[in-house]
Amino acid sequence: MEQERQGMNSLQGMETLTGSFLAVESFVPEGENRNGCCKVFKMKGSTLDKICAFLGELIGTGILVFLGCMGCINSPIFANTHLQIILNFGFAVLIAIQCVGCVSGAHVNPAVTVAALIYDMITVKMALVYFVAQLLGAFIGYGLLKLLMPTSVVEVGAGLCVTLPHTEVTVAQAFGIEFVVTSILILVCCGVWDPRNSKFHDSVPIRFGLAVAGLACAAGPFTGASMNPARSFGPALWNAHFEHHWIYWVAPLSSAAITAYAYKIVLRREVVQAEASTDEKLREIR
Repeated sequence: MEQERQGMNSLQGMETLTGSFLAVESFVPEGENRNGCCKVFKMKGSTLDKICAFLGELIGTGILVFLGCMGCINSPIFANTHLQIILNFGFAVLIAIQCVGCVSGAHVNPAVTVAALIYDMITVKMALVYFVAQLLGAFIGYGLLKLLMPTSVVEVGAGLCVTLPHTEVTVAQAFGIEFVVTSILILVCCGVWDPRNSKFHDSVPIRFGLAVAGLACAAGPFTGASMNPARSFGPALWNAHFEHHWIYWVAPLSSAAITAYAYKIVLRREVVQAEASTDEKLREIR
């Protein structure tokens, strides 16, 4: 019974990218060098714009946690399946990005914000603003869920939507799984931010939603596939359950920093190179 309960906690803990997880483009004050990044989203660096970005991250993360964790409810009355849970989190990510992507870039995930910082798309100051907004949004989103849902479906096991490694998964394995799936998520982000993709942003919410659903489908039963410290923080704080919680901070944040830096150095190319003709590319190869 204990293993079943832990397994259900893992299924309930699925996320995304952020989230779980996610960004169309990031806030950069006017006049700062974007180093060739896509210029679809650009705001003036006024105080009002920064407040809007803060509210966008707060609302987006709140939407993600509220809808995502609501879809994890599973009881004899409200039946649920693994497939429903992962699709629900994917749709929650899609909705969050569509709602606030034009406001803040819809990171809704500290790991994505770290990647954007490494990728030169956001300043350190705004990254800190985003972190606060995301954590507060996750706290409010889960609090609203507890207020509106029956106690019998929220107070289950360690708590509804609390991310925990499965009992058969070691701490080291859990860390590795979260590190790798977050890395894949950040590769998706960097691919979207790549200057060569600047003309293909119409379907970004769908891309991220499906990416999160796919990653959660694979890794969810083992660790909950959080990939998002804020998404794990909200439920953990409300339920006062922090067992192995450090995994869901250290693994995603370190993975985001390493992956974004590697993509920036090795894979990213500027628009001038991306738009070179086929003949020019062939001449360069020769």
